[in-house]
Amino acid sequence: MKDKVILGVSGSISAYKAADLSMRMKEMGLEVHVVMTAAAEKLITPLTFEALTGNPVTCSGMPEPGKDPMPHITVSRGASLVVVAPATANVIGKAANGIADDSLTSILLASNARVIFAPAMNTEMYNKPVVQENIKKLQDQGGFFIGPTTGTLACGDEGLGKLSDVDDIMVVVKKFLRLKRDLAGKKIIVSAGGTREPIDPVRFLGNRSSGKMGVAIANEAVKRGADVTMIAGALETHVSDDLEVIRAFTADAMLEEIESRFPGCHCLIMAAAVGDYKVRNVANNKIKKMDSLLLDLEKNTDILSQMEKLRKEQIVVGFAAETERAVENGKEKLLKKNLHMIVVNDVSRKDIGFGADDNEVTIIMRSGDEITPNKVPKAELAEIIIDKVVELLPGKFVDGR
Repeated sequence: MKDKVILGVSGSISAYKAADLSMRMKEMGLEVHVVMTAAAEKLITPLTFEALTGNPVTCSGMPEPGKDPMPHITVSRGASLVVVAPATANVIGKAANGIADDSLTSILLASNARVIFAPAMNTEMYNKPVVQENIKKLQDQGGFFIGPTTGTLACGDEGLGKLSDVDDIMVVVKKFLRLKRDLAGKKIIVSAGGTREPIDPVRFLGNRSSGKMGVAIANEAVKRGADVTMIAGALETHVSDDLEVIRAFTADAMLEEIESRFPGCHCLIMAAAVGDYKVRNVANNKIKKMDSLLLDLEKNTDILSQMEKLRKEQIVVGFAAETERAVENGKEKLLKKNLHMIVVNDVSRKDIGFGADDNEVTIIMRSGDEITPNKVPKAELAEIIIDKVVELLPGKFVDGR
């Protein structure tokens, strides 16, 4: 069965390059369905794409009587990937803000497939803060951007804004179609967010975790075919309807939910920020304000240590939020808890870690290898983390278990 790919073509002068892209996709053995905006139709005809792909083109206007009344639903069904090339500032802005006023933007809203955007526009347009904000929004939602590149633009200016080469776009297309299947049949548990230990019916002990990293990892695993259950504490980020989410706000509740599912999973990724302590005696009524308050705390059960007792061939990934000696402390935690890998980040930095949209980490493998990606959006970092998980899944734990 052929993979179905939607090629969205918007109104940049570089729309003519989309013809070559559609032909290359078909030569690769893909089922290509082209969707065009009204502006794109004025630059290159739908007939060109029909001839190259062998499939009808979905145009921008309302469906004609007797034809499919809901092409944005029909075309998006079964699609493995959506590629928007060229992607204008207009289409990027609409997609980022949930506007669906033509066939292409409606498909972007209706489809659950991964989306690759290949921007093409004037340098000044591309560099405008609002355009960069819209790109950031789409990246945070899992959208992948390739380019633009620097060169001579249609307006005669030199600068950043050219559509990426078709060869480079095809490399990304091939990568994402390969990744789509590499977790098929795998059951993965991802914990996310921060726990909240009650003090009384009003107050709690918590932490600054937003859950963005855990949600990004869960989203990436779903996109790559895994059966994902996310065990989540407090979250300060959007969660897709594609995710199965079990809410567990305390460390004990999270332990119970993970413990019951762990024997049947292939991998546990502990991205949640689980509190180390809880109040020994939680007040039944709100504690009235006083000059000072002493809380009697006791240590929470360590979830990773408990899973170590149950583990057979499951892959276990830990996270370490550190403010000093980050890598050294991460290595100690990896060895102490017998993990396959650990993701370490310095949460003392304001531009990464808790609540931030970007992250910069060190990934430490049980083998001793260290991977240090540059600062990237958490959605992109999730891809790197899942890549390493995929490498680990086929084999056994290094100590023979």
